Amino acid sequence: MRATAVRRTALAASAAALALLATACSGSSDADGKDEKGAANGSSSAPKTPAKALTAAELEKATLAQGDVEGTKVTKAGPADEVPADGVKVDKEACLPVAHALSGVAQEGAVATTKRKVIDEPKTDGEKSLEDAAKGEGADAFKDAFNLTSTFVALSSYEGSAGPDAFAALRKAAADCAGGFTATVAGTPTKVVSMTEEKITGGDEALAWTVTSESDGATAPVKLVALRKGSSVATFFAFNLAAAGGEDVTFELPTKVVAAQDKKLA
Repeated sequence: MRATAVRRTALAASAAALALLATACSGSSDADGKDEKGAANGSSSAPKTPAKALTAAELEKATLAQGDVEGTKVTKAGPADEVPADGVKVDKEACLPVAHALSGVAQEGAVATTKRKVIDEPKTDGEKSLEDAAKGEGADAFKDAFNLTSTFVALSSYEGSAGPDAFAALRKAAADCAGGFTATVAGTPTKVVSMTEEKITGGDEALAWTVTSESDGATAPVKLVALRKGSSVATFFAFNLAAAGGEDVTFELPTKVVAAQDKKLA
């Protein structure tokens, strides 16, 4: 396939997913303890033993930092395009917890939230750069240059049973909305056509899905993971542009990122 065709395919396939990614990854860090409220329904199967929420300072210490995940660059999310809970709309109310998780918005009852971007470091083995790919240096150059995974991590602390309840609400929403829904984030609609549960372990509870979105007849996969440790809940939204463009690349769950965050919460 010619490089221009590859780029066109990638842009079409990833448009919907990029709308969520760009909004989420430009969100601000809430290390100062600012609340983020979101709707949550359902109850957790976990014991309802009251748990003390991590303070903003404690949550910051438990949040991923540069050096925690090998082969990646970890940075704080920026303040420019913070997504408020009321900036996320869905055509099916039951799907709101999923849309919140895809946007880095905490569920109802969050005491404090921090946000990080974890991006794969580019390969340095002589492969062509993004600039080369943009100049049309071939389909392989595009595939190699964009075969990088970006993961947006939102970590929130909750008081009492609010953490398990938030996790349970996301579990229920994912089951109820496995067949798809439409989310509008900051005015940009995204059509989710399916959610397929994946296997993952960690924390007191962990869940993962491949979320497939559609735009102009082309589909794009993203990965969504939720991890609960005590009264804290982390969500991970991962995206790979090469995979979104239909390239034959390995795009797996961000297990290294999840494991590193789990370790810091221990």
